[in-house]
Amino acid sequence: MKLKRAPAPKTYQKMDDLLQEVKTLFEQQLNLESLSSLSKDLQAELKQHLISSPQSMLPSFNYTLPTGDEEGMYLGIEVGGSNLWMALAHLQGRSRGADPLRIGKPMVFPIDNEVKKLKEYAFFDWVVENIKEMLTEASMDPERINGPLRMGVAWTFPIDQTSIRSGNVLGMGKGFHCSDEIKGQDLGDIIAQACQRGNLNVRLDAIVNDSSAALLCRAYVDPATRLAVILGTGMNAAIHLPTISLGQSKLAGRPKMKRASHVLTNTEFSMYGKNIFPTTRWDDHLNKHHALPDYQPFEYLIAGGYMGEIVRLIILEAIQTAGLFDGNFPPSLAIPHAAELNTKILAEIETEPLHKVRARLGSLWGHNPPSPYKLTHADAYFVQQTIRFVSSRSIAYFSTGVHALASLLQELETNAGFPIDLDHITIGCDGSVINRYPEYMEKAQKTIDQMVGMQDGEGKRVILEKTQASAVMGAGIAAALAARPEHEDADS
Repeated sequence: MKLKRAPAPKTYQKMDDLLQEVKTLFEQQLNLESLSSLSKDLQAELKQHLISSPQSMLPSFNYTLPTGDEEGMYLGIEVGGSNLWMALAHLQGRSRGADPLRIGKPMVFPIDNEVKKLKEYAFFDWVVENIKEMLTEASMDPERINGPLRMGVAWTFPIDQTSIRSGNVLGMGKGFHCSDEIKGQDLGDIIAQACQRGNLNVRLDAIVNDSSAALLCRAYVDPATRLAVILGTGMNAAIHLPTISLGQSKLAGRPKMKRASHVLTNTEFSMYGKNIFPTTRWDDHLNKHHALPDYQPFEYLIAGGYMGEIVRLIILEAIQTAGLFDGNFPPSLAIPHAAELNTKILAEIETEPLHKVRARLGSLWGHNPPSPYKLTHADAYFVQQTIRFVSSRSIAYFSTGVHALASLLQELETNAGFPIDLDHITIGCDGSVINRYPEYMEKAQKTIDQMVGMQDGEGKRVILEKTQASAVMGAGIAAALAARPEHEDADS
């Protein structure tokens, strides 16, 4: 690819001006008063979606949280767009203190393009074969288990659940050839039949999404847990709320849920925030050119799948208008969502000294910057500061979302006659940004503490806690909870 070259400005003053504009745009409304106002607007939108939205605030078939007394061994599986994760979840009881949950060696099986090409039920046969491999590694004969071994599945694709252990597939997308062929079919039946074909003595007892699994996982360890948030490539949140808070349309055909006091609810939080959060021209460009404009506006502003793209768009403008890289265009940044600006790399650039940033930026040209141009201190500083502005906004808006959920929960519980009799609320957190971006959660915790403090002592302390491997562990816990009386039969 021939390098594009814009006329170099006489000085870097233009780059300084653009960086100041980036700072101003990304820091608008990030003071505590503004974040508190944004939280109130989010709470109002959440309340609206509690009543009638068919796309968010979706009640599950999990009505109760774990007591911490559940014990036993369960198979937990997470079926995602890129990987199949699985492990044996050993529930040992909260009374054990520091080690109530023990996870067998997790195994991950990449879902590459060849796997995605598997048609109809062949994909599920592949899943079963990998379960057998994992059990063999764990010194368990997959055909002679003293069981059946009970299993929970964290299914990360759209599904219309009809019970805790069943639901109609709404499609998978993401290049899966079996997607259209299994659409409308019951996932529980599909998995059960695949286990039968593979002579695998395993029984599917629960289906959950990843944010619900994270909530169950953290709640098993910490009884103050009422919420969970996933922030990685995308984002979502689950909340355990009073059923009386939900509109009648969400209770239709669900007599058991009408009798339950609470229900674990999938917020689909990524869909919130349109016309609430201020955006920049780079955000607007990303949204306009997205395959699903306006579909997940909150996610587009804060999640790992988009932070690098926002940085890329700013870099391209800086090259074209402000003399960044002396006007030289790195070929690696020609493609949207360039791998050279993934979240891991952003985090490293943000925390490295500038001389290392300069060396790293050279790789944008394949370690061969155009001669005679050399990357400068000013180039490295511009890129590093841009990343800091983007990540700081992500942290602030993430904190605002958490604050909105926690505040709403306290209001709903009080109105329903179930005031939270605890000195704090715990939120289980998982996802690649939470777990790997340096000090992300620590900075978010500080912001949330400050926001709660603004409420004159009315709000409870909200504590973020990492909940790693939460999908497979939470799926296993969901399987354990499925034995409770309220889950014995599907709603009808």
